[in-house]
Amino acid sequence: MSDTPDSAVRAYIEEHRDAFLDDLVEWLRIPSVSADPDRASDVRRSADWLAGKLTATGFPTVEVWETDGAPAVFAEWPSGDAGAPTVLVYGHHDVQPAAREDGWHTEPFEPVFKDGRLHARGAADDKGQVFFHTLGLRAHLAATGRTAPAVNLKLLIEGEEESGSPHFPALVRERADRLACDTVIVSDTGMWSEDTPTVCTGMRGLTDCQIDLHGPEQDIHSGSFGGAVPNPATEAARLAAALHDEDRRVAIPGFYDGIVELTDRERELFAELPFDEKQWLRIAHSHASLGEKGYTTLERIWARPTAEVNGMGGGYQGPGGKTIVPSTARLKLSFRLVAGQDADAVQRAVRQWVADTLPDGIRHEINFWGVTRPCLTPLDHPYLQSVVRAMGRAFGQKIRFTREGGSGPAADLQDVLGVPVLFLGISVPSDGWHAPNEKVELDLLMKGVETSAYLWSDLAGSDR
Repeated sequence: MSDTPDSAVRAYIEEHRDAFLDDLVEWLRIPSVSADPDRASDVRRSADWLAGKLTATGFPTVEVWETDGAPAVFAEWPSGDAGAPTVLVYGHHDVQPAAREDGWHTEPFEPVFKDGRLHARGAADDKGQVFFHTLGLRAHLAATGRTAPAVNLKLLIEGEEESGSPHFPALVRERADRLACDTVIVSDTGMWSEDTPTVCTGMRGLTDCQIDLHGPEQDIHSGSFGGAVPNPATEAARLAAALHDEDRRVAIPGFYDGIVELTDRERELFAELPFDEKQWLRIAHSHASLGEKGYTTLERIWARPTAEVNGMGGGYQGPGGKTIVPSTARLKLSFRLVAGQDADAVQRAVRQWVADTLPDGIRHEINFWGVTRPCLTPLDHPYLQSVVRAMGRAFGQKIRFTREGGSGPAADLQDVLGVPVLFLGISVPSDGWHAPNEKVELDLLMKGVETSAYLWSDLAGSDR
């Protein structure tokens, strides 16, 4: 049979649930903290452990790929069906640092089951969400009677995401032929809430920089020279103030060139979400919302580009006063980018804007760091609709849509492989990514398993 019957999937998942959780607990005990050089052997042990489990799952090709940093894991299982699409699942096996003294109620690498939850570092971010695909795939095979997935399935599980994925773009470029696919599924994301399952359709990009300003050759007396020479601290403040116009739009010429605007339908879908702004402000530890005129809070953080002052410095910072014109100042800026914006063009626009804004007598240097490009999948894309249908079957309710305001390595896969990126995650905000007492809701984890079981047949067209 070609389709995936729901009852057979659920029965298989229930029968193998305990063994699946036992395996996940074993993986969570490995403290694969990529940011800690002393844990490098544990990150490698995590990669080897996953490679072994993927082999046991049935993948005929499983490889540990070396990078200049931590290893990634690649697996491949051809469908054998002519014309079957090729799908690449992305996730990561490294985790954030964690220690009992950070505020954990239990040891972070000794998983604990309590009240329908599994507490451990990596339970949600991202080992749990990577691992649910193993049981989902087995359920898919058992329920359909297939000996191989309905799609040509590939996995790429990196080992440095929590350290900024410094070697990931190079890895994707070097292995592009092995990673070639029709779409990417990213299982390193979440949903709106337990009661409101959602699919993310895009993430913003990021570029950030440091601007160093130089005025006098040394600090000079503000009485003798102030008001008659340019002050780099004042000019840094003027730059920061000039970033936005009166409507809080970014005022850098060319900044919005090429942007993909929100559609009316997307705005309607965002408005359907049960958003409580007062609660959101409490989470943000802020006393008011503020941003670009004409857009809601969700629209601003998901679908509009931003310019933020991340830091400013210059001149005397000690107790009391010191009447000087400082010789140097510094400004740190970050720019969140949305679909249609080109990061290189934005950088050029920022450089030109700074040069045009600063007065004579102020020398400056701008240094940009790495670029993360935005990604967006249209709502009507057929592969996105497959994810929505599979989640709808698992959750038994309407699936809504979100975007992510942050940035991640998914855009590297989109750019290099030239395919749409889809997001399949079951984590909820209360899971506490990067925080003490991280957990995953077991019922939602099993919904992720079930979604994965339905997805492969749907992507192949046999469940439509």
